[in-house]
This record gives sequence, C-alpha cells and structure tokens, in this order.
Amino acid sequence: MGRRRVALDRLMRLAVVFPGQGSQGVGMGCDVAAHSVQARATFERASALLHYDLLEFQREGPEERLRETEFSQPAIFTTNLALYNAAGAALAPVVTAGHSFAELCSLVIASSLSFEDALHIVSERGKAMQAAAERTPGGMSAILGLDAERVRAVLESVKERGRVGLANFNSPTQIVISGELDAVTRVGQAMLDAGAKRVVPLNVSGAWHSALMEPAVERLRTAVEAARFSLPAFDVISNVDGRPYRDVETIKANLVRSVVDEVRWHDTAERLLAYDPETIVEFGASGVLSALMKRINGSPPAKIVSDFAGIESLRAAIEGAAANV
Repeated sequence: MGRRRVALDRLMRLAVVFPGQGSQGVGMGCDVAAHSVQARATFERASALLHYDLLEFQREGPEERLRETEFSQPAIFTTNLALYNAAGAALAPVVTAGHSFAELCSLVIASSLSFEDALHIVSERGKAMQAAAERTPGGMSAILGLDAERVRAVLESVKERGRVGLANFNSPTQIVISGELDAVTRVGQAMLDAGAKRVVPLNVSGAWHSALMEPAVERLRTAVEAARFSLPAFDVISNVDGRPYRDVETIKANLVRSVVDEVRWHDTAERLLAYDPETIVEFGASGVLSALMKRINGSPPAKIVSDFAGIESLRAAIEGAAANV
C-alpha cells in the first residue's frame, strides 16, 4: 500500500469533490454497501447516530421523503463518504471541496472533524433548515444563460414580487436563485424575459442559502460549537469564500454562515485547479460537479464514483499508476 501511495502522489495528483443538496435519489448507496465492507460500515455508523436504518430508508424511499432536507442531508453526506471509504486507503488527495454542506465530507477526509461530529452537524443543520422551510415555504431555480451581473439586475427590477436572492454561483452562466416559493416562480419568468436560456426548478424542499434560512442559524451554531475541530491534514477549499482553510475559527464561522450565504462554487472550482490536479474525482450519487468542472478551461479529466463499478474503475487507475513506478 505504501508503494501505491507514493505512486499516486507522484503520478495522480487528485482533487476530490463531493456534491450536496439535490444529488439525492432513491437507491443511492445501496450498490456500494452491498459490495464493500467499508461502505456498509459507514452506513452502520450513521444509522447508530441517527437512530434509524439509513440504508433501508435510501433503498425504500419514498422520493418525497428523501427530498426533505432533514433526511436528504444525512443521506447525501453518508453516501458520499461511503463511496470514498470504499475506494480504500490508497487515496491521497492534494485538495478537496464539497458543495454547500458537503464541505463537511471534505473536512472529514482531511481529518479536521470526526465522522460522528460531522454527521451530528449535518443532522442538526437539516432539521433546522427543514423547520425554517416549513415556516416559510421556499424554492430554488437554476438560471442558465445569464451572468451574475444580469441576474442581480433582474432581481433588483422585480424585488416587489417577493424575497428572492442569489444562492449558488455554479458557473459564470449557471446561477441559482432562492427565496419564497411563488416569488421564485414569478422571478424565473422574468429571467426568461431577460434572455435566460432556461430556468430549471431544483429538487429541494426549501429556500436554501437565503434569508429565509435565518431561523436555522442558532441551532446550527450550537452544533458546530459542540464539535471538535483540527486543522485539515491537506487543503480544504471553503465554498463560502473560495479559499483554503488556515484556522479552525474560520472553519466554524463559515459552516454557520453557509446556511444563509451564497455558495461560490465556481470560485472554489477555480481554486481547486490552481493545485494542478491531474484527475478530479467526484464521490456522490450524481455527476453534477464533474459536469461543471469540465466547462472550465484547462480542467483535467474528471472521474465520477457513484457506485461500485466506479470504485473498481478508480482502483484500476490507481493500480495502473503504481505499476508504472
């Protein structure tokens, strides 16, 4: 294993990314748990803390229940890490990032936070956000084909239609808006009138990364303060500001801010590329981040690991690199 780690460091500079909200789906994680002891153990640890059989829940659904953030966030977090753990100890990333709350996956693999502490934060975050969403129904839509400046201008011109703001900067021409449910629909039409190519409602149950989530902040802060953090063993890029963490207090502050702040994923992706990775590996049930990375000039090849076949493909690449040393 030591020889493989040296080979991987030398020949395969890996950047690891984890998808967040919206990447869930009934059945996710079941295949890898059936074929990997490490993945199955990850689900068992999560179930013990959550007090319900997470894998059974993901297998049976229903989709509407899994879509609720109280359940989707722990499910996505655990599935992401089950896939990563199944890949084995030969992985040696040089940098990592997660979209929105999936940044907690990155903190776990970089030994900044224990799996149990991270899952507790995720669970409390999901419950607090679900309560806020039930208090004020909200939604999110991706605006395709308009840049951030134009989206901001449209939002300003229709601000009387309800509380809606920018939520995710996924790429220069894929901006997500978030806010009151009816207002998001009305503003989406205004975006089309302003020249947007498409407006795509997202598979979420609330207005994440918006002022409507303010009631969730204190419960999340309590969970974050109860956790034990260390400096990451390798760089974790924050999607709040697109910078690598250099102190624990910034990690904690950004985790709390993230519930209402914009996700600056494009800035985060560009910072990842500054580490000159040879391969980007996305561990999660969807390949949404890999698709975004491919649109950036100079981005290296991306591998999507969403099931056990993806694990085997990644292992083959690692072993091939080791064999050539």
